[in-house]
Amino acid sequence: MSSDFVVHPIRWDRFVLAAADPHARAWLTLQSHRGLAHNTLDAYSRALERYFRFLAQLHFSCVSITRAEVGLYLASLQADGARLSNATMQQLLTVVRLFHAYLMEEGVRANNPAATNHAGRPLITRHHKLPWIPNEDDWHSILAAARQEPIRNRVMLAFAYDAGLRREELCSLRSDDIDPSRRMFRIRAETTKGRRERIVPYSASSSELLHCYLLHRRTLGQRRGPLFLSESRRNYTEPISIWSWSKVVLELARRAHIERFSTHTLRHLCLTDLARAGWDIHEIAAFAGHRSIQTTLLYIHLSGRDLSAKLAASMAQIHARRIQMLAEMNV
Repeated sequence: MSSDFVVHPIRWDRFVLAAADPHARAWLTLQSHRGLAHNTLDAYSRALERYFRFLAQLHFSCVSITRAEVGLYLASLQADGARLSNATMQQLLTVVRLFHAYLMEEGVRANNPAATNHAGRPLITRHHKLPWIPNEDDWHSILAAARQEPIRNRVMLAFAYDAGLRREELCSLRSDDIDPSRRMFRIRAETTKGRRERIVPYSASSSELLHCYLLHRRTLGQRRGPLFLSESRRNYTEPISIWSWSKVVLELARRAHIERFSTHTLRHLCLTDLARAGWDIHEIAAFAGHRSIQTTLLYIHLSGRDLSAKLAASMAQIHARRIQMLAEMNV
């Protein structure tokens, strides 16, 4: 087994219903042994625990539940005033579908009640929404709020945009991942969503911020290792966690009065800016670490690059035709 292959433990004390069911426990253990990212494994565990809570309340069994009853589960998720997004509903349904696919593979069930039916109709219609990115006014508000942040947070914000980093990729950076002479750093495979290592650059301005942070970091300790360290009393000099970073960004968003700003916003903005700058779709995919070009296409659409080019070409043709028609009036 590769040294980069990490098996994350499951906190069974947090998922007692899933832990008590032998099928659910076996499936989650399998996901852990597959080397899923910690966040993905945790999301699977929480979603399956939620599903088993529903089964327990109505005395249903995962072995005999029907498609109609899975529909009841989905309806229950929106009960009591809950307003889950389409993306969240899709994620919860995906876990149920994958779990029942496992039961079929094991010969426990003959069908998958959460799968698309014979007519090709899913239980939930998927909404294809483009990610939100800040406009120029929003961006200046975010920058104004960011200037008040400690040097560590400013470097992290700069890197998140410069390299289009996901939250876990950013928080997992190590001091030996960085090559200051070439202004590059390595994103290790085990920290990425697609388990693909990549090398990405960072800008000269980010390099200056990094230099200031490294001088500050030496006051916290001389040892190499995780790049971004916590300075809280409870976790002093420990690696900053993704949850701590999320809190930092949430507080920054509140101060900037841009509530939609999140840890993923800078990645969305970076990739959209690359599309606006004319980068090829395959170049953006390699830079971002996307497994599928379809994911990268979101940023081409979000940039409006193709539509802008078509509009400019069309308007030029219309303009030329109108000029010609005006000229013909004198004939």
